[in-house]
Amino acid sequence: MTTEQNMPDYVWSAVRDAPVRELFPGIRLRSLWSGENGATAHVLEMDPHSRWEGVDVHDPGPEEVFVLSGVFNDGGRDYPAGTFIHAPAGSSHIPQTTTGCTLFLFYPAG
Repeated sequence: MTTEQNMPDYVWSAVRDAPVRELFPGIRLRSLWSGENGATAHVLEMDPHSRWEGVDVHDPGPEEVFVLSGVFNDGGRDYPAGTFIHAPAGSSHIPQTTTGCTLFLFYPAG
C-alpha cells in the first residue's frame, strides 16, 4: 500500500498559479480555496505605501491573518512577518503598509 492510497481528498493550490484580482492600487488578492460552508483562503499582496480604500469590516465572520513577509499595519499598529492576527466578526481596520507585505488570509465563515 502506498502513501497516496491513504491520502484524503486534498485540495491544493500554488500561489503563483492562483487567479489574481487587484482590489485597490497596489493591493492584489490571490484566491487559493473555497469551502462548502463559505470558508475561503487567500494570499494578499500589498506593495510598499499601499492602503485599503475605506474601512475593511469583518462580516459575516472573523478574519484570520498571518503575516508572511514585510510589515502589515491595521491603521493602529504594525505587525511584522511571523505575526498571527485574529479579527473577530464585526471588527474593522484599514489595512496598509509602508514596507510592502504579503498576508495569508482565512475566512472561516466566508
